Amino acid sequence: MPSPRQVLGHAGEESALRLLCSVGQQLVQRNYSCRMGEIDLILLDGDTLVFVEVRSRAGGAYGGAAATVTRPKQRRIIRAAEHYLLRHPEHNRRPCRFDVVALDGQTVPQWIRDAFRVPSP
Repeated sequence: MPSPRQVLGHAGEESALRLLCSVGQQLVQRNYSCRMGEIDLILLDGDTLVFVEVRSRAGGAYGGAAATVTRPKQRRIIRAAEHYLLRHPEHNRRPCRFDVVALDGQTVPQWIRDAFRVPSP
């Protein structure tokens, strides 16, 4: 039986997916996982491959769900995205973007396009 936290997370992913598909994005993969990290949703927005982190919190206290996408979390997502591109060479020439969809309680999802970028070397 899933925990309340897992139920909240799954509901958040479903809500985020509905939002992003409603604006024309197409689902490529859900819950891509490797030892470097996990990516909740991978979609195509036109020719751009979008790696989406979905963050759900029961309430908006302590900065809300978006504030939980810290630098270390961003690095894990970036490493997982790099791993994905190595495993899926059909996508490795596409432009990429990292989005965050944050859900705080029962509010409308907050979609943050281009929420962070791969740091320059």
